[in-house]
Formats: sequence, structure tokens, C-alpha cells
Amino acid sequence: MAKEFLGEFEELVLTLVAALKDDAYGAAIAEEIETRMKRDVNLSAVHVTLYRLEDKGFLKSGMGGGTNERGGRRKRIYTITNAGVAVLKAMKEARVDLWKLVPQLKIG
Repeated sequence: MAKEFLGEFEELVLTLVAALKDDAYGAAIAEEIETRMKRDVNLSAVHVTLYRLEDKGFLKSGMGGGTNERGGRRKRIYTITNAGVAVLKAMKEARVDLWKLVPQLKIG
């Protein structure tokens, strides 16, 4: 089986799903990206990425309860799978290994 790699935006979305837990739905993820990363994001791009990560087996989803502010519509809530956790851990380890190669940087 080929090793699975994630793009930067996929990694960001997957990480936020893990962080948001029961509040991991499209609009909340987009808001976190805009707030924490100071990055404009299109909600459609978040949804497409969530679908792609689910197709890859890194996420699963289910419908949450309806809310008054959404006119009774339900949210699709995402949760990270064991495969998703494994790929995030592998990516983190790879990045840490790469950063160990960088000599001490002097800033200023």
C-alpha cells in the first residue's frame, strides 16, 4: 500500500477536526482557520476537503441535531479516525525531523 500524504490545507483541516471534537463542522472549521491562521478561506473549499478526507478514510461524519439559528437544519459533524490520527502523527514526526536539520536561526 502506498504511503498517504496530505496537502497543507488537508493537514490543517484534519488537525482542526481533531481539535474541535464535537464542534467539528464546516463553518466552525472555516472560522478557526480565519481566526487562528489569519487566512481567508472559502467554506466550499473546506467542505470539499472534508469530503476528500472522509473518502480517504481519515474522517467519518454524522448528522448533529438541528438548531434554531439554522432554521432547524442539522450540521454534519466530523470526527477523526484512527487512520487520520496516524497520518497526522506521521506528518508531525516528519516535520520535527526536518526542523532538527535546521541550524539555530538568529532573528532580528
